[in-house]
Amino acid sequence: MGAIELVEKSQVAERPAMKSGDTVRVHVKVREGDKERIQIFEGVVIGMHRGSTRGTFTVRKVSFGQGVERIFPLHSPTIQKIEVMRSAKVRRAKLYYLRDLKGKAARMKDSGRTDGSA
Repeated sequence: MGAIELVEKSQVAERPAMKSGDTVRVHVKVREGDKERIQIFEGVVIGMHRGSTRGTFTVRKVSFGQGVERIFPLHSPTIQKIEVMRSAKVRRAKLYYLRDLKGKAARMKDSGRTDGSA
């Protein structure tokens, strides 16, 4: 194990098993001046980039008719917790095609997994 992997190993946070197509609720610490609060961002995971501490995941939601995507570092200390709300059966790793779909067309088939177990 190299020096970089040794340092990164201590920064890895415990996160639930999630994949593309899951609807997640991400609790993010937001700092406003000297105050800190928790903001919840709920949406569909449309892509994940793996890689020990450098891993990221992209969450998409529609807010007031406007699509909003946010990329979160997987092991960031600003993420308090991640809840997997529901899981969908998808056939590809990156769900970028959801950007072009609206309304009922953007729904995905539920896989029945809601508690994070297979």
